[in-house]
Amino acid sequence: MASDMTGVHDLESAKTSQPPVRPTNFLMKVRDNLTFRAKWAEINGAMGDLGTYIPIILALSLARDLDLGTTLVFTGVYNIVTGLLYGVPMPVQPMKSIAAVAISNKSFGVPEIMAAGIITSGVALVLGVTGLMELAYWLIPLSVVRGIQLAQGLNFAMTAVKYIRKEQDLGKGKSTGQRPWTGLDGLILAIVACCFIVLVNGAGKEIQRQNQHERNEQQSEDETHNEANLNPTVRRSKKFLEKLADAIPSAVIVFLLGLILAVIRKPSAVKELRAGPETIRVVHISRHAWRDGFIKGAIPQLPLTLLNSVIAVCKLSKDLFPEKQVRATSVSITVGLMNLMGCWFGAMPCCHGAGGLAGQYKFGGRSGGCVAALGALKLVLGLVLGGSMLRVLVEFPVGLLGVLLLFAGVELAMAARDMSTKQEAFVMLVVTSVSLVGSSAALGFLCGMVAHGLIELRKFVLK
Repeated sequence: MASDMTGVHDLESAKTSQPPVRPTNFLMKVRDNLTFRAKWAEINGAMGDLGTYIPIILALSLARDLDLGTTLVFTGVYNIVTGLLYGVPMPVQPMKSIAAVAISNKSFGVPEIMAAGIITSGVALVLGVTGLMELAYWLIPLSVVRGIQLAQGLNFAMTAVKYIRKEQDLGKGKSTGQRPWTGLDGLILAIVACCFIVLVNGAGKEIQRQNQHERNEQQSEDETHNEANLNPTVRRSKKFLEKLADAIPSAVIVFLLGLILAVIRKPSAVKELRAGPETIRVVHISRHAWRDGFIKGAIPQLPLTLLNSVIAVCKLSKDLFPEKQVRATSVSITVGLMNLMGCWFGAMPCCHGAGGLAGQYKFGGRSGGCVAALGALKLVLGLVLGGSMLRVLVEFPVGLLGVLLLFAGVELAMAARDMSTKQEAFVMLVVTSVSLVGSSAALGFLCGMVAHGLIELRKFVLK
């Protein structure tokens, strides 16, 4: 009895001895989350997600009269809040399945788009609040998640190659013919931009994973030994070139080049810019819009949101930033809350995404300050220029957007290289193949889970 009382006393003492959450601690965490690890690298990383973001908002603005100004304001706020909360370059991306349906279906207008976003986000919020999303995160095998990431990365890369090789009508979501070699949006420009990024960034920084720790240590020892044998002048030159490459913001340069070329292609677009934000209005969603939004938009979007925008992004974040805790519950809740706030006012339905995280990491994003800076830029543009920004963005060279999207896709696909056994690789490739050919992450996920279960059952029977 005495020991029981002692245990209770110790437990109470432990509870009371825990430091309370104070405003100063919260502010220190916010400051740490938003602090740039390297100024130019973080700014450069902020551009890594634009290859996905810009084409989709352009397509929806041109084809379905999406309010660009409202979308810029709300997505800017989303970026700032997610950067503050997570401390990693957590992206804010369009819900791609909903966007694809809207672009290809003339009857799927803004009310239907918003209804689909609200329903999808409501489901994500419920799964997050109840803890079911965290359960799914731990139950789904890594090989299945890697298959989804590989499929999404390859899908991004193939779309990027299409943007580079062929001229695009983004408003209709169609290719209109072969891209010419020369011109302000020609093949030569895109190829030069690709070579420039590879020259500056190479294959990107190595992802530090637990199962790679010993190999990375050995590689580090070999590099140290090799550098020790170098001539001092050569060693200094090598370090100077490495610092110079890290200081060159390749994605920023490509994006600014695109803006300059957009103005050159249509100088009158600058005169069409108008100061002041758009008037934000509540979107009226009819019963018919709710039905179509659910059937045509939310149902195909839900698997992609739950698998790629929550589970896959958390797995990738753990790989890239093992010191940061990004939980599936939290990500699911933020996906839900940001759209339940913005979609009522006509802001494009958004989610997080593994592809955006990979792209921002590829170009140097390492902190929440990366996406917060991008969010601040979107917010300023939305408040100062509003929807008139569309006049300039429609002239942006699509080939350069393809270049940014290509590297984001390749970086995401490379996350799948840690499958160490043939069994894991087999399941991953089943998921990837079905997802790409069937154009459905849900179908790929289902086939992958079945394949994983059958293999585990076979191992159990043959024991």
